[in-house]
Amino acid sequence: MTTAAVTAAAPVADARALGLAHYAARGVLEHVLARHGITFQQQVALRAAVTADAPRTADQLVAQVRGSLKADPVDVRATLDALLAEQLLVADGAHLRPTGAGRELLAAVGAQTAPVTARIWGAIPAEDLAAAGRVLALVAERANAELAALTD
Repeated sequence: MTTAAVTAAAPVADARALGLAHYAARGVLEHVLARHGITFQQQVALRAAVTADAPRTADQLVAQVRGSLKADPVDVRATLDALLAEQLLVADGAHLRPTGAGRELLAAVGAQTAPVTARIWGAIPAEDLAAAGRVLALVAERANAELAALTD
């Protein structure tokens, strides 16, 4: 089937389509992560530590991961503990810093997923990506507002 045929037959974006796309892409990433003995949540937490502008406290990392994944804070703390035990993070006073091994792990995962990501996202027109980005940002904003209302 050509790209034009796929585009013409594509369903209207909705929660199901979003979920299916998310889980398909996440499945690819989790396959790579499993080769390295790391979970999706561990990768998200490690990436948060690696990409932070400044060292983060455990509480800051918990808040960031919770905000991204809507995960239980107790589970996120357990994730940080596992990263510390695996020496992918190290405690430095009140802060948690990524170790060289943690940075190397993320780099290896990135190198392994880059060609797959290119195949998945490649050849999608820039205007389609921009439109999808705007829609997804709006959906996330609205869903976060609804979740906040439910948990108040």
